[in-house]
Amino acid sequence: MEWLGVDVGGTFTDLVVYDRASGRVTVDKVPSTPHDPSEAIIRGVDRLGLDLRSVEKLAHGTTVATNTLLERKGGHIAVLTTRGFRDVLEVGRGNRTRMYDIKATRPKPLVPRSLVFEIDERTLVDGTVLRGVSAAEVERVCARLRQAGVQGVAICYLHAYANGANERRTKEIVARALPDAVVATSAEVLPEYREFERFATTAVNVYIGPRMRRYLRSLRDRLAERGYDRPIAIMTSNGGVWPLERTAELPVNSVLSGPAAGVIGAAHLGRAAGYRNLITCDMGGTSTDTCLVRNGQYVMATDGLVGTLPVKVLQIEINSIGAGAGSIASLDAGRFLNVGPRSAGAVPGPACYGQGGTEPTVTDANVVLGRLGTERPLGGEIRLDRERARAAVGELAARLAMDEVRLAEGIIALAVTKMTASIKEISIMRGHDPRDFAFFAYGGAGPLHAALIAAELGCGRVVVPPMPGNFAAFGLLVADVRHDYVRTHTVPAAALPFEELRRIFGEMRAEGRRALAEDGFAEAAMRFEARLDMRYVGQSFELSVELPESAASMADIEDAFRRAYEKRYAYVVTDPAEVVNFRVAAYGLVAKPDLPEVGAGGALERARTGERPVIFGGNALPTALYDRALLPPGAAFGGPAIVEEAGAVTAVPPDFCGRVDACGNLVLERAHG
Repeated sequence: MEWLGVDVGGTFTDLVVYDRASGRVTVDKVPSTPHDPSEAIIRGVDRLGLDLRSVEKLAHGTTVATNTLLERKGGHIAVLTTRGFRDVLEVGRGNRTRMYDIKATRPKPLVPRSLVFEIDERTLVDGTVLRGVSAAEVERVCARLRQAGVQGVAICYLHAYANGANERRTKEIVARALPDAVVATSAEVLPEYREFERFATTAVNVYIGPRMRRYLRSLRDRLAERGYDRPIAIMTSNGGVWPLERTAELPVNSVLSGPAAGVIGAAHLGRAAGYRNLITCDMGGTSTDTCLVRNGQYVMATDGLVGTLPVKVLQIEINSIGAGAGSIASLDAGRFLNVGPRSAGAVPGPACYGQGGTEPTVTDANVVLGRLGTERPLGGEIRLDRERARAAVGELAARLAMDEVRLAEGIIALAVTKMTASIKEISIMRGHDPRDFAFFAYGGAGPLHAALIAAELGCGRVVVPPMPGNFAAFGLLVADVRHDYVRTHTVPAAALPFEELRRIFGEMRAEGRRALAEDGFAEAAMRFEARLDMRYVGQSFELSVELPESAASMADIEDAFRRAYEKRYAYVVTDPAEVVNFRVAAYGLVAKPDLPEVGAGGALERARTGERPVIFGGNALPTALYDRALLPPGAAFGGPAIVEEAGAVTAVPPDFCGRVDACGNLVLERAHG
């Protein structure tokens, strides 16, 4: 029986097949099909010759939710809200999008004001229902919604996190009146206080709902036609997996689906190989996603943004920027060179793809420099064209009165600078020294630029895992099922009895235990993690604090908060603290695939496939070419070198050396110092 992991990216769709009987791992990469992502999945399955009737487990990471938001191609939706709060989504936090631009305008809201309807209901902050819902009033609004042709309805009432009864009653009425519409309440999407973020996240969930439902159901049906009749697990932003049906109801939880899978895989492999402190870098064709893993654990956040839209669901803290292998190099208004965020994508792709692209990209620059060869086709289908790459880069170089080689290195340098700045946001700006971390690079283009980024950051070690071009798809196969629960209960820590804290957490764990039992997990395969969102009294934002196992009093809880605060902000005060949210993560632990086997031996020379001139620092240097599949454990070699494999290329600059560790990772280190 096989396990199949599928990660759909903006440029390529990656597949990983794990055969449980033999332990063999097979990978493939096919160009994505943005008009229908499932088309690329089926093509990949066919190329692998995989009989879906023999697939025991299928896990999927998708960018459909993210792209729907970024491209503003979601459903035609409406919002129902408490009377007097029609403008919550319009006003937001009132912050300026461009601080020093007096002419700046606010981003266009997801839902126009004309489709926000007030309902005369009211729930108080303590959960008391002051005014219930009038069925007649809601039905009158539904008649207007039907006339407007809405595809979804977000129900966002004041203080619904404390008591969602009015929202649930409204949903029942709307669902009967508009049976084909996507309907969601803020209490089920995000049962936390902060009205704007809760309303906005609920609106996002409904906005992407129609497209996500169509895609997920189409995928389920197409796989069923090929004989797959088991559950489909969808990667969520919190690093766990959900059943397809649950994701279709709450798709906002999948906006970081693909990037989260890579982080899960990195933490898993890092622990196995002894690299517990990692900076992960997943560079694909459209974007680069970075994350910090400290002591084997990644940081969670609830203040995410997709474009200009807040998405407050619990998610792995991943920093994404529009700099990928397909990022286009162009001149801005001041005739300065810029790289990204505009991307050539899968269609037409970089100029060297020969599919109609004419603007120079990061990929074209690497082809010009010789770091990407033209012999091995990308995704098994796309053979790179050096002359087209030179023509695209050369045209822009002529406009800047410089030679194409210098411009190509400049394009790479700018892309590296952008990625380095992104990494500094999650490391140096959070009090972490990058030199204390290994740089863990994957994605189709991550290993190609890893050494350059690590040198900028001062990281002494680069780790390129096995099958880096398909690594996020591998991460899908090691992800556990995860359910998150939150309760808002704002109270000074000193006024909260410790027994009350234990009671609340006990109820939340019981809720998670029931959900995991429904998923088929035995008690022994369950794990729970409790956290508190805390802040000093008078502050506006919280810090997530893990509940210490040794805690026996609220004084212990406050001490844990102060330690976490000092670790994050480098100072601490003795002012009183307060609890805002209780959180419980319930994990259903799944079996993990074995790591790909590393060959038992062989000579380094057998892995050397040739040599070609590659440009580093303006000089064309004779550069050894290696086939990674043939590199034996313990193999060591100096730069400059290019290591090629299916789905990715690793560049080893002249001042780096490479070796293969016991787990099959390709480790690059500075040759001197």
